[in-house]
Amino acid sequence: MENAFRRVRRPFEIVRSTGRNQPTHDLLVERHRLSLKTETGLGTDRESINITKLCTTEREPWTARVLIARVMEHLNRYDLILMLRAIWERPVLHYQLVEIPIATLRLIRRAELRSVGRRRGRHSLGADVLRKGALVFHVHFDGSDGKCQIRGLSVRHCDVLEEWDTRITD
Repeated sequence: MENAFRRVRRPFEIVRSTGRNQPTHDLLVERHRLSLKTETGLGTDRESINITKLCTTEREPWTARVLIARVMEHLNRYDLILMLRAIWERPVLHYQLVEIPIATLRLIRRAELRSVGRRRGRHSLGADVLRKGALVFHVHFDGSDGKCQIRGLSVRHCDVLEEWDTRITD
C-alpha cells in the first residue's frame, strides 16, 4: 500500500486502518471508507465474482425484509469496495484488483427472497438479483452462519483496476 501511494506521489499517512473484525470500513483513505475483500482458490473464475461474506446478518428476526434492511445499512458504511482476486491458471496466478460498485450491490433491495435448501431450523434465503430483467448476481443469506453471500457477479458489472500474472514455480 505504501509503495502504491509513493508511485502516485501521495503521502502514506492519509491511510487509516480500523479495528479488526469490526462492523465498519477496513481503511480510511482521504475520507473515503474502503471495504477490502479477497477471492482465491481453484474454483475462482476469471469472469465471475463470489463474495463469501458481504456481511453477517445473524440476529433475529430472520425475515426477508429485515435481512435486506441490514445489508442496505451495511453498504451505507462504505464509499468503495475493493477486491483482490487470485485466479489459479497454472503455470501462473492471474491477479485482478476490482472495484465492486456499491450501487450494483444495492440492487439487493429489490430481491424477492425465497427459502432455499433443505436445512432444518432456520432456512437459508436466496434470490437472483436483476437489472432491467437481466441477471446481475445471486444473493444468499445462509441460515446456518448468518452470512450474506454474493454469487456469480459478472466482472463486467465491476471496474477492473489492474490485472497481472505471477508465474508459479514448484
